Amino acid sequence: MTAATLDEDLDVKAVLPSTRSKWQVAAASKRGSRHEASGAGCEDAYQVVQTRLGVLAIAVADGAGSAEFAEAGANIASQRAAADVCTSLAQVGDAPDDSTLERILEAAMAAALAAVQTEAAKREVDYHELASTMILVIAHRDFIAAAQIGDGATVVADEAGELFSLTVPPPGEYLNETVFLTSSEALQTMQVRIWHGQASGLAVFSDGLQMLCLKWPEFEPHAAFFTPLFEFVRQTTDEAQATGGIERFLLSERVGKLTDDDVTLVLATLGNHYDDDAES
Repeated sequence: MTAATLDEDLDVKAVLPSTRSKWQVAAASKRGSRHEASGAGCEDAYQVVQTRLGVLAIAVADGAGSAEFAEAGANIASQRAAADVCTSLAQVGDAPDDSTLERILEAAMAAALAAVQTEAAKREVDYHELASTMILVIAHRDFIAAAQIGDGATVVADEAGELFSLTVPPPGEYLNETVFLTSSEALQTMQVRIWHGQASGLAVFSDGLQMLCLKWPEFEPHAAFFTPLFEFVRQTTDEAQATGGIERFLLSERVGKLTDDDVTLVLATLGNHYDDDAES
């Protein structure tokens, strides 16, 4: 599969505050041509929250195409998961150990599921009608911790710019077969990965992009896809402009030719120098 590269066109979906940012962030979702043709909304959702200490909580959810209220489920799950991570991080401080990180991710996933179940009860529908996948990431200057249920992936660029996949799509008998947050064994079987090091870049994305930017079946990241995007975000100091550039990329004809699915891409870069004075 040919990797897509950065393109130019316009429209800003999300702007994240840059005040005292440690991470430079750009993120966007785009409705796929399949949903455009049917008149359906975008069933992807994401949340990005940067704490006062410069730790990122990222949640990316992709609503199940078979679920009647997939869009609502993805939004509720991603919002609750990111919020729960931030609440937990505030309680444990700036340097949690691996077991604490695992507990935070597991608790946030469980909280997201509970929020979906509560919403389903309000709507008087089965909670599987709000099904979505979920990727949840904690990005710190010294580590990246991620949990994943279903498709999509998390890609990290280390300090030298070398790329690797931290979480990957689960193996399945069929290409479109996946697990959802609402699946019976989702919380027990989710991927949890923790990497220690200083990342220069981080990407979290839904399954609409995974065939473009990962080599199959080994799930190795395409450098031609990620390296220009990381460099673009790193050099574009205004986060609104960076986000606009990422949305233009997702709306580009080059991406549209390679996928008709909804797509979400969250990018974050961290410079070589972390401003400790900004924490005080």
